[in-house]
Formats: sequence, structure tokens, C-alpha cells
Amino acid sequence: MVKTKVRRGDVYWVNLDPTVGTEIKKTRPALVVSPDDMNAALPRVIVAPITSKGQALGCRPELVFNGKRARILLDQIRCVDKTRLAGRLGEIDKAVWLPTLLEMLA
Repeated sequence: MVKTKVRRGDVYWVNLDPTVGTEIKKTRPALVVSPDDMNAALPRVIVAPITSKGQALGCRPELVFNGKRARILLDQIRCVDKTRLAGRLGEIDKAVWLPTLLEMLA
């Protein structure tokens, strides 16, 4: 479990198993999309998995993260307990993904 303060925009290794059906599996990088006040108050965070594969869609912002091409799977956001978070990998600027997320939820 992560002992540091989790912030919106952080990227962590997240254990997403067990899963059902077509949900994204394995331990993989995931972007924290939940707001900081929620992250501070609750034992859960909302994350969006990150992959180097997958179909290109408007709801999947593309970027280079830690030197690798990647997609943020905003169509697969989910709430996870903080015990699923492993090491922090860095952060992604909100300008890259937040407008797409807000458009999806509008």
C-alpha cells in the first residue's frame, strides 16, 4: 500500500486483478483521476489504466510517458482501494487528459 499522499494526475502501478469479462487485467500503470480532497479523505481512488496497446479512440488520450507511447484508457476508469497501489511512476499533466474526461462525463 502507498504511504504517501496520492494526488490527481499521479501514475502508480496498480493491481487490477481480479477482473470480469473484458475489463483490463494485470498490474499496470494507472492514472489517478479522482480529486485530491477525495484522495485525502477516503481509502479509495479512481484510476484510469494506461497501456501501450489498444484501439485508438477519442476517449483514449495518447501521450509519451516515461519514454514510451501510451494511451490513457478513460473508458475503463474504476475505483480501487489504495492497497492496490504499488510504486509511483510519475505524473501526467491534467491538460493532457482532463478535458477528455470532462467531455465524456458531460
